[in-house]
Amino acid sequence: MMSISLIFLLIGCCFAAEKLASYNVDPSETSVSGISSGGYFATQVQVAFSASIKGAGIVAGGPYNCGGQMSYTNCMYTSSPPITESISNTKSWSGNKIDDAKNLAKHKVYMISGTSDSTVGVSVMTQLYKYYSTDGQFIPDSNVVFKKDLKSGHTFPTDFDSAGNNGCGSTSSPYISNCGFDGARAILEHIYGPLQPRNNGALSGKFIEFDQGEFIASAKVNGMST
Repeated sequence: MMSISLIFLLIGCCFAAEKLASYNVDPSETSVSGISSGGYFATQVQVAFSASIKGAGIVAGGPYNCGGQMSYTNCMYTSSPPITESISNTKSWSGNKIDDAKNLAKHKVYMISGTSDSTVGVSVMTQLYKYYSTDGQFIPDSNVVFKKDLKSGHTFPTDFDSAGNNGCGSTSSPYISNCGFDGARAILEHIYGPLQPRNNGALSGKFIEFDQGEFIASAKVNGMST
């Protein structure tokens, strides 16, 4: 029995997540992007930590603090969630609960919303655009791109078929579709400028699994996987 226990212990050690190492990354070049709930998350991070973020890519997301004010259903589908409180909260929390909102003026944002998306529709994303620019006036309109002419469903648009092999208007796993439009490139070029040519060959990188426990107490209680 002791031998069996030792074997399982050794197996557990072999598959344990690593401690996150240090990498050659410039923190001042940090941006955040996401789709759906990840799009909402990206906006939350961007606004709350605006001093550390230089831009954001939002695909099928919505206004800052939307879910904190009302039922999540009002922040989805074809609704037009009010943004008055989102704007006032951003201003009143600025410099205390969140970073100074004046930092947002330097940000670049690329927004993508599909005309066939009924999960988080164009009307919801329009409210986010108004929050950023016309109503909230946190970010100059010249820094915000709102692409809303793709006939895409609730999905991340790409320009190649192997991306899930879904039609552009579909809303199905893995929520990546060929829409004849490279969404990732559009986001990154808007934030960072011209990119290097895309590598269509074999990739040499690797995914890294790491333990998030060192960054937050009671990680699992707070919904963080370790």
